[in-house]
Amino acid sequence: MEDGVLKEGFLVKRGHIVHNWKARWFILRQNTLLYYKLEGGRRVTPPKGRILLDGCTITCPCLEYENRPLLIKLKTRTSTEYFLEACSREERDAWAFEITGAIHAGQPGKVQQLHILKNSFKLPPNISLHRIVDKMHDSSSGIRPCPNMEQGSTYKKTFLGSSLVDWLISSSFAASRLEAVTLASVLMEENFLRPVGVRSMGAIRSGDLAEQFLDDSTALYTFGHKRKNWKVRRFVLRKDPAFLHYYDPSKEENRPVGGFSLRGSLVSALEDNGVPTGVKGNVQGNLFKVITKDDTHYYIQASSKSERAEWIEAIKKLT
Repeated sequence: MEDGVLKEGFLVKRGHIVHNWKARWFILRQNTLLYYKLEGGRRVTPPKGRILLDGCTITCPCLEYENRPLLIKLKTRTSTEYFLEACSREERDAWAFEITGAIHAGQPGKVQQLHILKNSFKLPPNISLHRIVDKMHDSSSGIRPCPNMEQGSTYKKTFLGSSLVDWLISSSFAASRLEAVTLASVLMEENFLRPVGVRSMGAIRSGDLAEQFLDDSTALYTFGHKRKNWKVRRFVLRKDPAFLHYYDPSKEENRPVGGFSLRGSLVSALEDNGVPTGVKGNVQGNLFKVITKDDTHYYIQASSKSERAEWIEAIKKLT
């Protein structure tokens, strides 16, 4: 990494004038966040833009776009808003952490507090979020949603923040209320929980890392569901056996994060308005779809029409 660079990598940025989303290469320095266009895998200089961090406020997680749970929002001193999307929760949190550090660079106490917050919470090794969620849904020992009132409105199938904290402790998933609140915040970031009503939504908008989830008998929550979101990936097509692997461009190591066999699969272009139901996100054209032999559907966006045609052609030869 170059001198003075705190972090660099891909983020998907919302356009300023036209609200479309484009992958850009970001470089974080002590007082600015620079972003560059990429062409052919190389960054185009000079930078396309810069965000001055002095006086900036950061909101993470930012839930203003329901279909983009991995957003960070930066608001500059002059009230310009930037929305940046990461490709995973770890990556989003790492960016938010470094940017917050850069914003508060002149206040070492605040930075130290962030380090403690980030490093103190670890899920016990034998417990996965999925296990907790399965247990929450269990009809005999889980948490039972029921109608709850808030400010004169009734919300069906909800539970209180404080009841969830009680349940996490009594089920031995957390040792203290603070730990339970942190765990509930993680479940919320992963969309297993959703805030409902004025109190809990307000806590999220305030954007304080430690206060996302309220241990409170007036804050309401409900079960969420995992969302499908778009990620920037580098694809490699292999011939023997026919396989399409994909890599996370923000990670150094050269191991694919996933892939699938192309034997017996179908590939087709999608019309520019043909974003399928259940697939969320404001996606700008050049989509194609691969249906594998076991009927898994993959949606991939190329950077141009001609590139999409090349990919489809190359995959068809191998199916």
